[in-house]
Amino acid sequence: MVGTNSKNHYTPFIMLKIIEIAFTGYPVTDMARARAFYEGTLGLKSSSAFGDSWIEYDVGPGTLAITNMSEGWKPSSDGPSVALEVENFEEAIAHLKRVGTTFGMEPMDTPVCQLAIIRDPDGNTLAIHKRKAHAHPQTPGDAGTH
Repeated sequence: MVGTNSKNHYTPFIMLKIIEIAFTGYPVTDMARARAFYEGTLGLKSSSAFGDSWIEYDVGPGTLAITNMSEGWKPSSDGPSVALEVENFEEAIAHLKRVGTTFGMEPMDTPVCQLAIIRDPDGNTLAIHKRKAHAHPQTPGDAGTH
């Protein structure tokens, strides 16, 4: 249950204590093609597999999963997007262009980061991201955006 105060800010009445994002899942239609993209193009290493329909990749403290286990969960370019933090933005973009990755948004520079949006073979979007050194440092418990 959520209410609003006089300034129209949401005020929780029941508090959930969310401690982390357990995983981000992406639906795919062809696991072999998806694995070629996520492992070959992006260089991710599979950390767990549950049969042939759910593959997980540990990325830092988080997990990215690809799956075709539910016909009701369809790939979409209109859905959420995970941002993958890269060590070297320019090298990552050059590699992705060299291997023919589809870009949904060309690389751009903002005051806090460099960012580009790419699409996997099913059209799901992923952000390629690099924080700038001076961009708002986070302290434990912060819920910042970059």
